[in-house]
Amino acid sequence: MGSEAPPVVTVHITGFKKFHGVSENPTETIVNNLKGYMEKKGLPKGLVIGSCSILETAGEGAVASLYKILDSALSTHDSSSSVDRVIWVHFGVNSGATRFAIENQAVNEATFRCPDELGWKPQRVPIIPSDGGISRIRETSLPTNEITKALSGMGYSVMTSDDAGRFVCNYVYYHSLRFAEQHGIKSLFVHFPLFLTINEDTQMQFAASLLEVIASLQQ
Repeated sequence: MGSEAPPVVTVHITGFKKFHGVSENPTETIVNNLKGYMEKKGLPKGLVIGSCSILETAGEGAVASLYKILDSALSTHDSSSSVDRVIWVHFGVNSGATRFAIENQAVNEATFRCPDELGWKPQRVPIIPSDGGISRIRETSLPTNEITKALSGMGYSVMTSDDAGRFVCNYVYYHSLRFAEQHGIKSLFVHFPLFLTINEDTQMQFAASLLEVIASLQQ
């Protein structure tokens, strides 16, 4: 019969549009350019970029479109070989950050410091009420410490974080982690600084290196 084919990792990526205080979101630029950048650079063996989507920076009002995007990954996944793996990687900006952050978890709490782009400003609201209270945590099944260590070894300024905030980034990550658990796939959220803090070229290189590391850890 021969040996089994190595697993193919299909990564679906999202970034965000502008929001209060951030008129140009670096993750929108990165995600829009990433597929072409990776193809030019040469995709790592076993890695496929499934989709690159830009999300509205909004919570409750954007849930339907978020799930439409998440569901789109399953239609290709279900029909494929059982060795294939699907990973959602969400990029968000932390305008006060000086380095990249690999987010380990999300909390079932929406407390927005300012209204989102659709005018919603929840305070201490459970993201998914059926999950229980606002202290409920969901963790990624990806090895965040290993990912951080590998990227640090490449010279990037990166940390592992247990606090994705309580704004839209955490909101999307919580939904995605729950969705991933229900469907046997994986999810990760990564915070990026502004381009003023770390330039665009370095951030593009980081995004490409991140995908390479994720793919290598799935082999």
